[in-house]
Amino acid sequence: MLLLETMKALSLMKKIRILVIEDNRVLREGLIAMLDGQPDMHVVATIGSGNDVLLKTSLSKPHVILMDVGLTKFKESSVVESVRKKMPEAKVIGMGFAPSQSDIVEFVEAGASGFILKNATVNEFLGTIRSVAQGIKVLPPLLTGSLFSHVIELALKKRKGKLPNAVRMTKREREIIALIADGMSNKEIARQLNIATHTVKSHVHNIMEKLALHTRLQIAKFVSEENS
Repeated sequence: MLLLETMKALSLMKKIRILVIEDNRVLREGLIAMLDGQPDMHVVATIGSGNDVLLKTSLSKPHVILMDVGLTKFKESSVVESVRKKMPEAKVIGMGFAPSQSDIVEFVEAGASGFILKNATVNEFLGTIRSVAQGIKVLPPLLTGSLFSHVIELALKKRKGKLPNAVRMTKREREIIALIADGMSNKEIARQLNIATHTVKSHVHNIMEKLALHTRLQIAKFVSEENS
């Protein structure tokens, strides 16, 4: 009996621990059934309202928090900021049917690691969770273009200086930066420049290293400001 309990505990330790924040009971229970049915996932707690988010997060110690951005009882971005301050190891993923650009920008700037459209396929949903759990930032392709456009629009209003001379970019890196600012994905950039997708990923990584940035969103914002 003791051996069985030990094996069960070890199995749970290897799984992605998930906290679900969703005030629609049907959706919440559907998510629990889907996620707990995965061999590498386990729902450790659920919340239907925002009153005890920080307490439950602290007690359940989730790796990933799925949060509906349509909740009415609290401001999601404030909760994300609070959770990230108290539990920086917990990754937050927003969920929504038709979020506005400003909602997404605010959510990402608050510290969220990803976003899932509620009409996504099961594979897309599970893939996003697994990627975010590994430390990858994820946004649905359908949102990327409009999100970059919104960030660029905000950045252009700030009118900052030019790219510091100390930061040297190759011609190819500058081409890729411009295409990122246009909202293109890695695959689209690869087709545009007639190079391999993995080559684009390598360039994006180098760009982030040089500019001390962490996401494609930050690249688009930074370069748009520098080109103002």
